[in-house]
Amino acid sequence: MLAPMAGVTDRPFRQMCSRLGAGLVVSEMLSSNPQVWKSAKSQQRMNHDGESGIRSVQIAGADPDLMAEAAQFNVKNGAQIVDINMGCPAKKVNKKLAGSALLQYPKLVEEIIQAVVNAVDVPVTLKIRTGWDPDNKNGVDIAEIAQRNGIQSLAVHGRTRACMYKGQAEYDTIKAIKQAVDIPVVANGDIDSAAKAKAVLDYTGADAVMVGRGAQGNPWIFREIHHYLQTGTFLAAPAMEEVKQVMLEHIQNVHQFYGCHLGPRIARKHVSWYLAEQDSDRSFCRHFNGLEQAEAQIDALQQYFEEIAA
Repeated sequence: MLAPMAGVTDRPFRQMCSRLGAGLVVSEMLSSNPQVWKSAKSQQRMNHDGESGIRSVQIAGADPDLMAEAAQFNVKNGAQIVDINMGCPAKKVNKKLAGSALLQYPKLVEEIIQAVVNAVDVPVTLKIRTGWDPDNKNGVDIAEIAQRNGIQSLAVHGRTRACMYKGQAEYDTIKAIKQAVDIPVVANGDIDSAAKAKAVLDYTGADAVMVGRGAQGNPWIFREIHHYLQTGTFLAAPAMEEVKQVMLEHIQNVHQFYGCHLGPRIARKHVSWYLAEQDSDRSFCRHFNGLEQAEAQIDALQQYFEEIAA
């Protein structure tokens, strides 16, 4: 029941979460289109340096042959698990009939799964949503197709594609899916605390929970969930000194990995997530977002924590 992490593309973020969550399965999403594999963005996503735990690569696409080729490519590149993405609701993914758009076409879903499973010798897993829209929740049918064709584990986000990330995730469909199949089922959606993780596991009967947005600015959530599931007691929140050290290490890694131009821009969203509660009026984040240089950002963070400690 140790929580895996939903597909992410930021290597420094994956690295930090992996370090703070021992045994964590961290996955990043890559296109099945071989024409983009050598792009700078894809190369960054394929970089696993400094990551521990099991290495899973999530692939997205709508062509069974290209998906099989992508699976083989990533296994050769070190993937220990291939995860098929049929859960992403983003328009840029869905307009190519990838991600959760595939849930409308069960026959194509089956063809893709068969092609990928037959292409590699590592476990193949699948990420889906509960259906296309609230009137077409076919998650149980898709789960049965997945099990019948060799999928080893199934992650389910408790919203339809049409729901995007609006409203609250529902877990009734995940519960029904767990009752319908024998393969491990991973519950995903709105899991932002150890207590919520336990409640979702108890209600759905799922074998694990998957954390996505709940880890933004809170990479400690994984050890908190693990501790609570193991002991039934809540782990104390990290001390401010640890928050400082983790933030500085993370932001410095972002600067180093993405470079002097892109690094400071990407750092802004992470700092905003980390300080969502402490910087309630967003005054520091507004100041931080105006800084263009990596050194200036690090200096500002150092000063921020010094003022808090004073």
